[in-house]
Order: sequence, then C-alpha cells, then structure tokens
Amino acid sequence: MSSIRPYRPADLDDVYDICLRTGDSGADATGKFSRDTLLADIYAAPYVRHDPSLAWVVDDGRRAIGYIIATDDTRAFTRWFREQWWPALADQYAPAPNEKPGERELIASAARPERMLNDDVDAYPAHLHIDLLPETQGQGVGRQLVETLVAELRRRGVAGLQLTAGAANAGAIAFYERVGFDVLHRDEGGVTFGMAL
Repeated sequence: MSSIRPYRPADLDDVYDICLRTGDSGADATGKFSRDTLLADIYAAPYVRHDPSLAWVVDDGRRAIGYIIATDDTRAFTRWFREQWWPALADQYAPAPNEKPGERELIASAARPERMLNDDVDAYPAHLHIDLLPETQGQGVGRQLVETLVAELRRRGVAGLQLTAGAANAGAIAFYERVGFDVLHRDEGGVTFGMAL
C-alpha cells in the first residue's frame, strides 16, 4: 500500500528516476537527451534542494514512486536558480557530441530562469511540479499530493499556486482541471493553470 510522506534526502535518486521516467509528456524520457540527468537538474532537484519542506513523495514501502515539489515564492526561487543552482551545473551541460534534438534549447531555458516569471506570478507566487510513475496513477494519490501542498501553502499565507502543463500531456491537463485548477492561459506550447489560495 502506497503512502504519502515528506521528502527525505535519501529520496533524491528516486526523484531523478521519476522525473526521467515521466519526462516526455508523462512518458519515459530515457535516452531522449544525451544526459538522463538533464530534466531532473532543471525541473526536480533544484526544488528539493531549495526548500525540501515543500516536497512530498509517494512511498510504496521500498522507494519513492511519485512526488510533488514546489516553491512558495517563484521570484525568490528564480533568483536562487540563476545565481546558485544553474551556475554550479552549467559546465557539465556544455555541448555534447551526442546531443539530441531539443537539448540545446532546454539547456538554454535553464540559463534563463526568468521564464518562470509570467504575468500571473504575483497573484500566484507559488508553483509546483508533480510526477507519478504509471503504477501510482489512478489511485487518488495525485489529488492527495496536491491537497497536502495546498494545505501547507495556505498555512504559510501564500496567495496562489500555478503550474504549466505541456500541450501534449493531455492526461495532466485533465488531472489539473479535476483537482481544482483554473486555466489562466492556453497556447500551442501548453496550458498554465492557477489556483487561488
């Protein structure tokens, strides 16, 4: 039986694995880029490093098989990512001889964390990432993870929470609508959702 618990540093390898195995619009992204660590180094690991108190995992009794991670202040997180997180990693993501399509653009986006500062950042200052391995989906734990995060953000007095789902990730888009997020913007790249807290 799976349970939700706070993230622990020992979960970091599992977080990398989950991010990779769900990183292609919910499908496995293994081999999609020349380095399988790239997605997690941008979209998962910095969150558990910056504020591990806003990270929870789904534990199946052996390992983490899903997570929700967040920041309660996207502006502060963006500064930290630009000044501390990415500079420590950027050299290892110098152009690789076996670079895959889209990899250079993804790395360039990491060097521009201001991309997170959309027009809604002040009304919805928190943002999240949630990823569940296939065996975790459909059991209600995704909703429980969102509810856990929302309760903590409300306790902290955060005004709102947002996220963006890629246009190709139809399952995620449907999930966010079911758990109470409203569509803020929609374009060819994806859908930005918000929840007032």
